Amino acid sequence: MEQRTMTSAPALGAALKPRQLTMMGLGSAIGAGLFIGSGAGIQAAGPAVLISYLVAGTLIILVMWALGEMAAANPDSGAFSVYTARAFGPVAGATVGWLWWLQLVVVIAAEALGAAGLLATIFPGLPVWLMAFVFIAVLTAVNLTHVKNFGEFEFWFALLKVAAIVGFLLIGAALLFGWLPGVASPGLATFTGGDFAPHGFGGIATALFVVAFAFGGTEIVSVAAAETKDPARSVGKAVRTVLWRILIFYIGAIFIIAAVVPVGSAGLKSPFAAVLDAAGMPGAATAITFVAVAALLSALNANLYGASRMAFSLAERGEAPRVLASLSKARVPVVAVLASVSFGVVTAVLEVAFPEKVLPLLLNIVGSTSLLVWTSALLAQLALRLRADRDGIALPLRMAGFPWLTGLGLLILAAIFTVGFIGEDSRPQLLSTFGLVALLAVANWLHHRSAKTSFGVMSADRVESPDRVQSPERVEPPVLID
Repeated sequence: MEQRTMTSAPALGAALKPRQLTMMGLGSAIGAGLFIGSGAGIQAAGPAVLISYLVAGTLIILVMWALGEMAAANPDSGAFSVYTARAFGPVAGATVGWLWWLQLVVVIAAEALGAAGLLATIFPGLPVWLMAFVFIAVLTAVNLTHVKNFGEFEFWFALLKVAAIVGFLLIGAALLFGWLPGVASPGLATFTGGDFAPHGFGGIATALFVVAFAFGGTEIVSVAAAETKDPARSVGKAVRTVLWRILIFYIGAIFIIAAVVPVGSAGLKSPFAAVLDAAGMPGAATAITFVAVAALLSALNANLYGASRMAFSLAERGEAPRVLASLSKARVPVVAVLASVSFGVVTAVLEVAFPEKVLPLLLNIVGSTSLLVWTSALLAQLALRLRADRDGIALPLRMAGFPWLTGLGLLILAAIFTVGFIGEDSRPQLLSTFGLVALLAVANWLHHRSAKTSFGVMSADRVESPDRVQSPERVEPPVLID
C-alpha cells in the first residue's frame, strides 16, 4: 500500500472541506432505511434486534476503518475499485467498480420516486412522476457545478438528519424516564417481560441480514477523499468521528423504538412516527415524512456523485470509454455525471410506465452489492496492509488490531451471506447479484484479453501486474471541456 496519489486525485477539484467529509460519512449511514425501514428488523427479532444492529454496526466501523486506511494513503475517486485492482488485479478492480456503479444508477431512480411518493402523501395534488424528475434535475445541476456545491448540499442534508436523530433521542429518553407531562412512561417491559427475542436466534440472524443494508452508502467517504484537501488528515478525522456516532445514533434510536413500539404493532411501518405519537407530539408523521424525503434526496445526491466519480476513475484506467474522463473547467467529470444520471432517468421512466415491474427487478439484481463491495474492501486492505508492512512503508492512518479486526469483519460478512442464502426471500437476491458479478467479471476479462491481444506487451503488463492499475490510456491528461 505505497503512499502515492493517483493521477485522478489532482485532476479532480480538491475542494471538499473536512467538515463536509465528516458529515457526509455520518449522513450516508443515516438514511431512509433507519427512519422508515428499521421497523422490519424489530418485527423479525423483537428488542433483540439491538444485537443485530450492534453486529452490523461493528461491521461497518471495520469497513470504514479499512477504507480510511487505504484512502488516506492513496486518495482516488475509484476508491475500493482501485484498491481491489492493486491487490488482486485490474479485472477484479473493474468488476467491483462497475458493480457499484450499476447499483448507484439504479438506486437513483428508486430514491427519486421514493421521495416523490412520500411527498405526495402530504401534497396529494402533486404528480409523483413530475416531482421525481424535478428532484433528479435539481441534484444533477448541483453535481454539474463545482464539487464544493455538492459538499455543501450534503453537509446540510446530513445536518438535518443528525438534528432529527438528536431530537428523537431526547424526546424518546424523556418518554422512557416519564418526564413528559401527561404521558405515561412505557418503561422497559419489552426488554424484561420475556419477549426480548420472540423468534430466538433465527430472528436475530434474519434481522442481521435486513439491518446490514441500512448502513449502505458509507463507502462514499473513500470516494470523496480524492477531492478533499489534505486527504490523509481529513479522512482520519472523518473515520474517527463517524465511528462512535454511528453506534450512538443507531443503537440509541433502535433501543427507544423497541422499548416503545411492541412487536406486531402497526406502528412499526413508521417506527419514528409511532414513538413521537406515543410521546404526544402533534404532526409527528408529517415531520418524519419530511425528514425521510430529505434522507432520500441526500442519498440521491451522494449516489449521483459517487457513480460519476467511479465512472471517471474507470475511464481513466481504460476500463470505460475515455470520454467519461472529460472534465469541465470546474474540474467536474460532466460527461460521467450526465451518463450516470441518464441511466437513472431511463429506469425512472420505465418504472412510471410499468409500475412495480422494472425497478423491483433491477433492485433485486443489485440488492446485495454493498455486501460484496465491503468484502472486496476488507480483502484488499488485508492484502495491501500485509504488503505495506512487509515493505516497511509508513501509512498515515493505520487500522488497529490488524489483521484480527479485518478478519472479524470478513467473518461477520460470511455470517450475513450464510443467513442470506438460507432465507427463502433473500436467496434469490443474492443469487441474482452473484450472477451479475459473474457477467461483469467475464466481460472485464474479455476486455483485458482483447487489450492484451491489441496492444501486446504494454497491455499484458497492465493485466498481469496487480500493483499497477494505471493503464496505457491513463497516461493522457484528462480532456477539458467548456
